[in-house]
Amino acid sequence: MALSEQSTADVRSELGKPFERLLEILGEVDDLGKAGAVLQWDHQTYMPKGGAAGRAQILGTLARLSHQRFTSDEVGELLAQLAPALSKLDPSGFEASLIRVTQREYGRFKKLPTRLVEEQARVSSEAQAVWVEARQNQDFPRFQPYLEKLFALAREAAEHLGYQEDPYDALLDLYEPGLRTSEVASLFATLKARLVPLVNAITEAKQHRSPGGQAGKAGEAGEAGGDSLLRQHFDEAGQWELGLRALRAMGFDFERGRQDRSAHPFTITLAPGDIRITTRIVPDDFTSALFSTMHEGGHALYEQGIPPELARTPLGSAASLGVHESQSRLWENVVGRSRHFWQYFLPQAQEIFPAQLGGVTVDRIYRAVNRVERSFIRTEADEVTYNLHVILRFELELAVLHGELPVSDLPAAWDDKMQQYLGIRPPNVSLGVLQDIHWSQGSIGYFPTYTLGNVLSVQFWQQALSEEPGITDAIARGELHVLKDWLNRRVHVHGAKFEPRDLVQRVTGRPLDPQPYLNYIETKYRELYGLGS
Repeated sequence: MALSEQSTADVRSELGKPFERLLEILGEVDDLGKAGAVLQWDHQTYMPKGGAAGRAQILGTLARLSHQRFTSDEVGELLAQLAPALSKLDPSGFEASLIRVTQREYGRFKKLPTRLVEEQARVSSEAQAVWVEARQNQDFPRFQPYLEKLFALAREAAEHLGYQEDPYDALLDLYEPGLRTSEVASLFATLKARLVPLVNAITEAKQHRSPGGQAGKAGEAGEAGGDSLLRQHFDEAGQWELGLRALRAMGFDFERGRQDRSAHPFTITLAPGDIRITTRIVPDDFTSALFSTMHEGGHALYEQGIPPELARTPLGSAASLGVHESQSRLWENVVGRSRHFWQYFLPQAQEIFPAQLGGVTVDRIYRAVNRVERSFIRTEADEVTYNLHVILRFELELAVLHGELPVSDLPAAWDDKMQQYLGIRPPNVSLGVLQDIHWSQGSIGYFPTYTLGNVLSVQFWQQALSEEPGITDAIARGELHVLKDWLNRRVHVHGAKFEPRDLVQRVTGRPLDPQPYLNYIETKYRELYGLGS
């Protein structure tokens, strides 16, 4: 009888002690990672400034211990003993998936010297504290030596990992397994060719009319009114409560998670039953915190939806960061900026902010939250301009990694690309090259996953609609759990069992495709701004 026809207990019995020992070691490695996650969460929320150096040392030690444990000769020997069984196992089952994914990760991280892993963890921890200070003081030279070191370490890691076409491939593979730089460049070229003209057309239309082709006055339903609608004072306590209501509606389990504040919103898993998110409140725009909360809530729902039996293994996480971003962007944009969501949620907002939002119609709030505005900050960008922010970061990372752009020239190069793609120049480095935390964390090769997430968010959404046509009506009634349950069943349940391209094919029946996303963007915003087809 083939192993694929046997029960889980029988399969485990056939695989024997090597599999059980592998599970034990992988659990220990995961525990070390989660211990580091607790320290990273504290680093970005409550740690005093004076703790930065000591925290960097601790995180470096944890990274070294985890790397040594995972890349030990014992793990290699266990994988070698288990490899012959792979052909007999159900390829989509837990055991085969665990062996396959662990082989991939072991092969990758075995190539990285422990010294390099520890140094990356230590330098990035130090750099984060310096980045906060440099951003506050608009002082790029203060951060520059750390960024130079982080890019040098990334290039060294790429050389150890190896690549076929481009050193960036090796870094991209850490976040999006199996994806090549050439594929990203092709995707981004397709998006840029359609989005830049759309931004220009909307910018021109705004000079003559409001969304929908109506001449707008401040306070009316057009964009001018929408902007003034959001640019009011919304007290922090009310914004916090509104965000909590959104999370509850989405199905976030507060028995297994919590929300705090940080300079840069993020989601982090401290344990299978402890998923933390953070947000940032802007006093004069309640939608900034709301959409940040829904974005991070989408990440958290993914983490909370991964089956507990995958915990403490390499399978107990997302398929990739691009897939992870698809969940956050789906909730933030496809749902959060939709008319049906505001049919349900506007009364909630009016209850908390009656003076600011009383009497506001669904149409007006819908137009307000979908205003297109060329802005400096990626995290506050609208759906139309957002990907251009990501594309410029990708192009700059490539230039630095290839040795074509010195880190010292990054601020000017950044400003030039902002001018090229969005027609604006940041007035200072805090609104330009220093705005993101990612490079201070050593996350080079990460940014493309945001746009991959945007593209996938619509692909998953359209598949959900084809299988559950009543989702939009359910959202309008406040029954957001219908979408959450579909995502749990179709996406979250798999954890990291499949590479992202295989997961996308399994869920949607086709590979990654930018056309549904571009059609969604163009149809929505051409209607809003009264543009021709």
